[in-house]
Amino acid sequence: MSRKIRMIRENLNDFFNETKRVGPFLGIDLGEKRVGLSISDRTQSIASNYATLQKKKFSVFSLELKSIIDKEIICGIVIGLPLNMDGSEGPKCQSTRDFAKNFSNIVNLPITFWDERLTTVAAERSLLSADLSRKKRRHVIDSVAAVLILQNLLDRIKNLEQREVW
Repeated sequence: MSRKIRMIRENLNDFFNETKRVGPFLGIDLGEKRVGLSISDRTQSIASNYATLQKKKFSVFSLELKSIIDKEIICGIVIGLPLNMDGSEGPKCQSTRDFAKNFSNIVNLPITFWDERLTTVAAERSLLSADLSRKKRRHVIDSVAAVLILQNLLDRIKNLEQREVW
């Protein structure tokens, strides 16, 4: 009986080194009622909106998420970590870490976290400037936040790669 190794990586270099390097990443913004998803292109350069899912019981939600991961051939998962403004971790961070720990038992992919402070604020500003109604903003804000989380990580990885070249 083979033992599954937990693939949660706090270090971004470890996360990146364990991905296939060619294939999309999935960004996740775990909201209170909804979960925003974003996906990168295969070259891991650009994040795009993927979907907003209703938060459900973990067993149901994890199967829905696993189906998306299999369909899109995801090679790594980035989950927004809701740190407090002072950088400390509160109950929401623990809930996010618990989700990642439980989900890592279902998928055999590298999972990392990205500081999501102010991503929802930035998403809200972006949607306001696009003149979306409050109702429409409510339905897409989590996926826009997921795009920001994933794009920030992708930009950081590109910066790390460029430093290694020089």
